[in-house]
Amino acid sequence: MAAEESTSPLQPPTAPSSLPQYPEMILAAIEALNDKDGSNKSSISKQIEAEYGELPAAHTTLLSHHLNKMKQSGQLVMVKNNYMRPDPNAPPRRGRGRPPKPKTALPPDATMSPPRPRGRPPKPRDPLSSVTTKPSSAGSGRPRGRPPKKAKTISSAPTAAASTGPPRGRGRPPKVKPPAVAPVEC
Repeated sequence: MAAEESTSPLQPPTAPSSLPQYPEMILAAIEALNDKDGSNKSSISKQIEAEYGELPAAHTTLLSHHLNKMKQSGQLVMVKNNYMRPDPNAPPRRGRGRPPKPKTALPPDATMSPPRPRGRPPKPRDPLSSVTTKPSSAGSGRPRGRPPKKAKTISSAPTAAASTGPPRGRGRPPKVKPPAVAPVEC
C-alpha cells in the first residue's frame, strides 16, 4: 500500500537529488561556454544536458522559467537573444518613471511638520473688517436658487372658497381674441 502512494500519478516525478539548483546549473553552463557575445537558451540547455545527463521531463520549461527569473532579478543580462553575466563595472539599471528626489537629512533635534492639507488654501481674512458682505450678482435683489416651499395651513383652504367670481377650470385658460372692428367708409 505504501508503494502505491509514492508512485501516484497525481504527484510529479521528483528530480534526482544529485542535481544542483537550476540557477547554479545555468551560471555554470554560461561560464563553461565562455562566449563573448553570450549564450542562447538552446546552447545553455545542451551544455546542462551534456554535463548532468539525467534531467527532469520538464527541463525546457524549468530552464525558461529560471532564465526569465534570473533576467528579472539582474543575475543575467539578455543581449540579442543571448544570456550573459552582467558587467560588474556597469551602472545599475534604472527603473521606469521619474527618479525620486534626494531627501535631505534633518538635524536630530528638528521635528517634521505635518503635511499640508489637500485642496486650495482659503483666502486670508481681513481682521479689521467686522462685516463681511457678499458681492451682489445680477443686481436683481432676489436671492439665488429656488425659493423655499411654503407650508400648507388649515386656514388657507377657506380663503380659496371665499374668493369672488366663477371657479377657475383646470389647465391654461383660452386665448382671448379681440373683437373684429369693421372698416370705416367715407
